[in-house]
Amino acid sequence: MRGVWGQKMSAKRRLKDVAQGTIRTDRILLTALSVADAEEMAEVLGDPGLYQYTGGGPPSPQQLRATYRRQLAGPADGGEIWRNWIIRARPGGQPVGYLQATISADWRRAELAWVIGAGWQRRGYATEAAKAVADWLRARGVGTLQAHIHPDHEASARVAARIGLRPTGTMQDGEQLWLSEDEPPASASSATTETSHGSGTDQQPT
Repeated sequence: MRGVWGQKMSAKRRLKDVAQGTIRTDRILLTALSVADAEEMAEVLGDPGLYQYTGGGPPSPQQLRATYRRQLAGPADGGEIWRNWIIRARPGGQPVGYLQATISADWRRAELAWVIGAGWQRRGYATEAAKAVADWLRARGVGTLQAHIHPDHEASARVAARIGLRPTGTMQDGEQLWLSEDEPPASASSATTETSHGSGTDQQPT
């Protein structure tokens, strides 16, 4: 799957594609992140319980605006592609969380991370969003998916399992690496990300 990506789509087309578009499922829309989302998302992310496994606390709208500007600018060295979606419930478009994909520059690997606001949990939104983005990435040639999840975070572990990831013995900053079943853990290193339930690198939400 990795080796045919260059035959499918040019680098220019890839970058154009990743910067555009909305992903739709039966119950949600995944819309491209914008700075204007900060006010709504500060409310979605306002429950201190979301930070049980990572520390920190709810971000203010001002903090989110600064974070979103940095995420939209992307990494300075161009070594990764950052893709961020707001998860919105259908109908009506109420934001319920967000999902991040940090994609290696060669489009062989992507790290996923997701957060659902406390008021919208246990409705299957995280699984639906993660599966939709996983399918979107795989359709574009990404061969390996991974996530970093706190060992005690059972809800996120269930989501990871439902999109075909499995836990490995690799730990980073207190979180366990979950990896596509067809990829050996020793090579999992290219793409990383941070969310309220994720690991700590460049793409930080708060």
